[in-house]
Amino acid sequence: MSAAGGRTAAPLARRRARGTAGADGGADGGGATVISGIGVVAPTGIGVAEHWAATLRGACGLGPITAFDTAELPIHVAGLVTGFDAERLVPDRLRVQTDRWTWMALAAAEMALADAGLDPAAEDDPYALGVLTSSASGGNEFGQREIQALYAQGPQDVTAYQSIAWFYAASTGQLSIRHGIKGPCGVIVSDGAGGIDVLAQARRLIRRGTEAVLAGGTEAPLSPYAITCQGTPEMSGGRDPRTAYRPFARSASGAVPGEGGAILVVEERERALRRGAPTVYAELAGTAATHDAHRPAGPPPDHRQLARAMHLAIERAGLTPQDVDVVFADGAGDPVRDALEAAAIHEVFAHAVEAVPVTVPKTMTGRLGSGAGVLDVAWAALALHHDTIPPSVNLDGEDCHGLDLVTEPRERAGLRHALVVARGAGGFNAAAVLRALRHDVG
Repeated sequence: MSAAGGRTAAPLARRRARGTAGADGGADGGGATVISGIGVVAPTGIGVAEHWAATLRGACGLGPITAFDTAELPIHVAGLVTGFDAERLVPDRLRVQTDRWTWMALAAAEMALADAGLDPAAEDDPYALGVLTSSASGGNEFGQREIQALYAQGPQDVTAYQSIAWFYAASTGQLSIRHGIKGPCGVIVSDGAGGIDVLAQARRLIRRGTEAVLAGGTEAPLSPYAITCQGTPEMSGGRDPRTAYRPFARSASGAVPGEGGAILVVEERERALRRGAPTVYAELAGTAATHDAHRPAGPPPDHRQLARAMHLAIERAGLTPQDVDVVFADGAGDPVRDALEAAAIHEVFAHAVEAVPVTVPKTMTGRLGSGAGVLDVAWAALALHHDTIPPSVNLDGEDCHGLDLVTEPRERAGLRHALVVARGAGGFNAAAVLRALRHDVG
């Protein structure tokens, strides 16, 4: 056996030995899948500490789009990432080759790895780690610039990097190359549901033997062409950041887009403890995905498939609705979709819906497309870790479909389990249940 073969054989054998049939689909190694690292680039801050501090302040990151003139565009307000120094956070060579959404993924991944105390270069087996990202619209700003060059100057002025910078899999590919990660890698395209979908896939990979996975998503949809594409009836044309996006409010007028997202490190709990991970935030206890199977655009006729995703995630976590202590809602901000989600929450928690707090912290960021679901999961993990429910902003005094909508941070909330709900354009539904570990993990 060669030296290279000797280095990979033992870890591979360990991974194969762990796999047995599991109730949640695929192979089950028997260990809990946990979140051990969080990297955030969002309108609420850069880095997990800044993000969480801004969250507790209820700092709204929505603002008027000023990078270009929106007078003739359908959207004027968005969630804006400020203070993102790409020159400091992303190497020059990669900045030239990639779009802003990938810059954010590269930066968030570095933060997540540092937070987890995990160095891919120090791993014995490069095939033991994986990368999964969600994508909704790809490299918008880069693509628009190159299309303009094509029509103004001709094809000779279009950079060769256009072929990879806009591509849905660009962030996954660049992350795997940068960190030498040669295990399972992929991309999932299901809009706002994608962040949960990639975490579900990461959990399956870990239960089948992959040691750890960088998983998450980012979005940078704030170019004129991208804004034009998002100008649907479900999006808000409001110009006041305080009222443009108000999910579950009777005065809701639509959603606003936002940039940013999160990358997480997920791994088996025993591995995280064994290698001395500084923090283990929460367990990813159960996930589910459904589809409305209705039509490509427009809301479904009822809430059944969304409620089914919620029920399945709770069931797969080995829980009942009575065990859920907080719901991180999708919060479409569109009156019809809000009513459908409220109906789903009422159905799932029919035993005592008024006793289950519901929060929409993305009111501070806007809806981040492929970064939305994973940022909500990051929020939920931090909420469980700190035993504090983050607030929804700009919603005080509203009648919100009979839901207990959290508008101020609730500390010492006794949180054990959180349900995160996400939806994507085209009928995608996803849900995840997280379990608190603060009582038995240092």
